[in-house]
Amino acid sequence: MTGLPVQSAVPAHFQTFLAFDFGLKRTGVATGNRMLRSATPQATIQAEGDARFVQVAQRIKEWQPDALVIGVPYHPDGASHENTERALKFGRQLRGRFGLMVFEVDERYSTTEAIAGGAKDADAASACIILEQFLRNLP
Repeated sequence: MTGLPVQSAVPAHFQTFLAFDFGLKRTGVATGNRMLRSATPQATIQAEGDARFVQVAQRIKEWQPDALVIGVPYHPDGASHENTERALKFGRQLRGRFGLMVFEVDERYSTTEAIAGGAKDADAASACIILEQFLRNLP
C-alpha cells in the first residue's frame, strides 16, 4: 500500500473510499468507509478507455469518496507483469483526472478468493476484498 495519510475535512472515522479492481474489459467497484471497515460491492463497470472514465466519474459523483483505492496485481512471487503496469497507469489516470488520493493495494489472489467464495460478480467481490484489506491496514 502506498500513499500519504488521507486528509480531508471529514473526520477520519467517517472517511469513505471507492475501490477498483481494474481489468481490460471489466472493472470491479466497491464502496466502504473507515468506521465500519467493510466494503459493499457495486455494479461492475463494463467499459474500456474513455468510456470507463465516464462511468468512474459517475461513481465518484454518486459516492463522493475521500480517496480511491486500486488493486495492483503481481505474480505469486511478487514480480510485476503487464497487468501490474496497466493497473498502476489506471491509478495515475485516476489521480490526474479526479484530483483524489489513490492508494494501491497488492491484490494477489483477490479474484481467486472472490470466486472461491461463490461471488456472482467476481470483479465487484474482488474490489470488496481489496478495499477491506486496505481498511484493515488503516490506523
